[in-house]
Amino acid sequence: MIPARAGRREWIGLAVIALPCLLYSMDLSVLNLAVPELSADLQPTGTELLWIVDIYGFFVAGALITMGTLGDRIGRRKLLMIGAAAFGAASVLAAFSTTAPMLIGARALLGLAGATLAPSTLALIFTMFRDPQQRTVAIGVWIASYSAGAAVGPLLGGVMLEFFWWGSVFLIGVPVMALLLAVGPRLLPESRDEDAGRIDLSSAAMSLAAILLVVYGLKRAAQDGLDGAALAALAAGALTGAVFVRRQLHLESPLIDVQLFRRRTFSASLMTNTLGFFAAFGAFFFVAQYLQVVEGLSPLAAGLWSLPSSAGFVVGAMLGPVLLKALRPGHLMAGGLAVAAAGFALLTQTDGLGILVAGSVIFALGLAPVAAVGTDLIVGSAPPEQSGAASGMSETSAELGGALGIAVLGSVGAAIYRTQAEAALPAEAPATARDTAGGAVAESEQLGDGLGDQVLAVAHDAFTEALQATALVSAALLAAAAVLAAVLLRDAHVRPAGAPT
Repeated sequence: MIPARAGRREWIGLAVIALPCLLYSMDLSVLNLAVPELSADLQPTGTELLWIVDIYGFFVAGALITMGTLGDRIGRRKLLMIGAAAFGAASVLAAFSTTAPMLIGARALLGLAGATLAPSTLALIFTMFRDPQQRTVAIGVWIASYSAGAAVGPLLGGVMLEFFWWGSVFLIGVPVMALLLAVGPRLLPESRDEDAGRIDLSSAAMSLAAILLVVYGLKRAAQDGLDGAALAALAAGALTGAVFVRRQLHLESPLIDVQLFRRRTFSASLMTNTLGFFAAFGAFFFVAQYLQVVEGLSPLAAGLWSLPSSAGFVVGAMLGPVLLKALRPGHLMAGGLAVAAAGFALLTQTDGLGILVAGSVIFALGLAPVAAVGTDLIVGSAPPEQSGAASGMSETSAELGGALGIAVLGSVGAAIYRTQAEAALPAEAPATARDTAGGAVAESEQLGDGLGDQVLAVAHDAFTEALQATALVSAALLAAAAVLAAVLLRDAHVRPAGAPT
């Protein structure tokens, strides 16, 4: 049976779906530029400031699976509307926060609301676009909206801060969510699993706790090294996750059907997605610092120089459906990973803006179709009634892959920087200059011309070497992932929505 093709209503609905996705990724980055003004106004402690920045991503990652499964049960459009209303209300609360704890709470609520957006919108795409080719294009648009949000976030935040107070960066989301609430019920279909049982609250709490603990442990390891607190969080998260999996095996209506992992297409696509985001987030972590620390650019200028790679992600996501007409999904993913590996190989030669931007654009062009096709395979290989849960797992793999990339590659780069700086810096250089490149830049401004210039030169060289080394690790990892994708996904295909898995 030939699946029905989407019409004008579905494509307009896709544009509506793309808006909250753009806002979701924008909210991950828009706060960064507001930190100085926010700190002066609310005067948070160092720990409170870290929680203000990180808690949104923590709660998004922790709640994705639960929200995806909840959407399967109560309806994906209904959950999206609830999430949109909650996101708008939490945005207003964050904008007008008067204390640091109040802002931390508002950001946590934003994370919970944001976690409804990705799995609900992706599951709705599978309902609206049943033709495989049209659906792949729609998922490409969905992926591109995230890249556009990440690119627009710093720029729009900079413009808002130029004219308004720090809280204004949160109000950007209010009209977007109001528009979604107004037109969503008219343009988006409702879909749910009619035979789903009641949601197991213990499983929901376990999944949230396990992912929060793992992400916290990874982020702490990236910032402070693998200390006792990081190890304890990782161990507790792994133990909670093991108990969670065991519970799912014995529930009549599990939060996640762990038998999905026995499907080779599902598991291999999930693994490939994780590795791609591992490399991408690790690269963004170093590229953003290189632009400001080594090239000396302002945050806004650094954001502008990041636009080419964001454009690469948008173009790559839209190229995926075109290439899929001539290539099998496994071959396309293997080829994309190989192109991305070539981009990272170019980054190992970074000695200025030209190579940095070129390498970033190449790896973005390679990774974008991998994410789009991989997402299609992950959700498409699950039964239709579990599309929300599978969407949540797809997004969770991206969040965990990104956290792992920052933690692992960040730790490797930090170790290389400290080793190089320790060997090259003069004995009278401050200790903080040996710890981080940012510390070295700040200290160089307080030192005399001779010593300050020497500290700055060493910091630039050491950080560049750290970036090159982590790019080499990413290139090798993605080259291996390309081989695995070619082997494990050689028989994978994009199936029509609703067809037997």
